[in-house]
Amino acid sequence: MRLLFIADGRSPIANNWINYFVERGDEVHLVSTFDCIPEYELASFNFIPVAYSQVKKRATQGKSNSTQQAFLWSSSFVNFRTSVRRYLAPLTIPAAADKLRILINRIQPDLVHAMRIPFEGILAAIALLEKKDLPLITSVWGNDFTLHAGTTPWMRRYTRRVMARTDGLHTDCQRDQRLAYQWGFSEDRPTIVLPGNGGVQIDLFYPPADASNLREDTVINPRGIRAYIRNDTFFKAIPGILAHRPQTRFLCPGMYGEVQAQRWIEELKVTAAVELLPHVSRGEMAGLFREAAIAVSPSIHDGTPNTMLEAMACGCFPVAGNLESLREWIEPGINGFLIDPADPTALAESVIEALEQPDLRLKASDHNQILISDRAEYRTAMKKAGEFYQSLIGE
Repeated sequence: MRLLFIADGRSPIANNWINYFVERGDEVHLVSTFDCIPEYELASFNFIPVAYSQVKKRATQGKSNSTQQAFLWSSSFVNFRTSVRRYLAPLTIPAAADKLRILINRIQPDLVHAMRIPFEGILAAIALLEKKDLPLITSVWGNDFTLHAGTTPWMRRYTRRVMARTDGLHTDCQRDQRLAYQWGFSEDRPTIVLPGNGGVQIDLFYPPADASNLREDTVINPRGIRAYIRNDTFFKAIPGILAHRPQTRFLCPGMYGEVQAQRWIEELKVTAAVELLPHVSRGEMAGLFREAAIAVSPSIHDGTPNTMLEAMACGCFPVAGNLESLREWIEPGINGFLIDPADPTALAESVIEALEQPDLRLKASDHNQILISDRAEYRTAMKKAGEFYQSLIGE
């Protein structure tokens, strides 16, 4: 198949999915909305900025070492940047769509796959408005509907345009299929539910060899600083956890150098218990998961977090926000806990309860190994993705 992906080429989620088709031997082309250097062999690579996606890189490259600049271009400022992009993105769509249309005419793909609605799906849908015979698959990532779609009039309008133009829909949870119909996706068109990154590579994400190693003193928050993660809740819960289990340590990959995270741990006087780590590779993340007993995800918007599935595959007990999408995976008291992501006390109590029940964690780990194998194993899931592509392309 000749496949054209429209994605953020920096994203591990997108790359994990795309690389499957590269390794399979398909002719794979990538248009990235952020400039990057792909780590796999592509038939072609092009960068088309949209919604001012080129600004962050330029500003980051040219910034000084001042505290103000570091804050403005850190993830801690993500809410402001996201809001600005939502309002100003319409100004960039027409020119970007013209560039994409030229590339599509040159590449002549069998299928176009846009990986998330804002802004890759919007770009693809506008570029393909007049090309009805070319199949478009759109992936809905975690919070495309619940966080982004209704924020501005133009986001509402463009989300509906994307759903109207989409021929095949990929979501990472059943909830987003239901929401897609409300946003205009036709119920007679095909859908597939698979993890956003294609699934868990169980040769990389697996529990410790010694099942008796219950890792009773380590909690990991793998989500980094994001607009929809209540990290304030996470950090405020730490003093309460330490009051009951003072030996507990907290691992925070992706938070090293983040001004707000550093401020939280200093104000709460928990610096000695918290490790703010840099962004890590997938292999390094798997190792951190195997060190931890609990994986925390206090999200207020989410689909199926890939890090949650990977943590569960490594034997971590998940404590996550009580969201409809997460209830598709976690049965409270059986294989994890679900909490109000705005309630530090509830988060602390759930972490303490899980730490103090090693038998519960061990049973949950066994349960989750089966769950991941049945519903989220990478090769099995991606084989289904390939079959889904072929069904849209036809013979």
